[in-house]
Amino acid sequence: MEPLAADVWVTDPGFSHLLLIKHRVRGWVPPGCKVELGEAPRAAAARELLEKTGLRAELMDVPAAVCVRSYRADWSPTLGLSYAAIVGLDAPLGGESGQPPGWVALTEEWGSVLPRIATGSGRTRPA
Repeated sequence: MEPLAADVWVTDPGFSHLLLIKHRVRGWVPPGCKVELGEAPRAAAARELLEKTGLRAELMDVPAAVCVRSYRADWSPTLGLSYAAIVGLDAPLGGESGQPPGWVALTEEWGSVLPRIATGSGRTRPA
């Protein structure tokens, strides 16, 4: 079986912010994970959202985006399914120690290893 990953792009109801995780290596990224054997991708995305942010949210039924990417040069390409959810900015956040979640305004720049999400303006910036 080829690698399969799922993540969640969470926005606020006004579509002005994204909820991202400050990954210790990759910078600001959406909560995401490898899909475990026998696990549905949507369930994996919901699980990771809960683990990384403390939030339970209703995810879209179908992926909002699909991509293939390599997370490291020495790893096989991974099929990634991206789901979407809407959560209020006032929702209390939890998560894992050392990888805090945070709301990032779409007008702000943020560092990430993912080239097209390196800034909210659509410009690419080194992480």
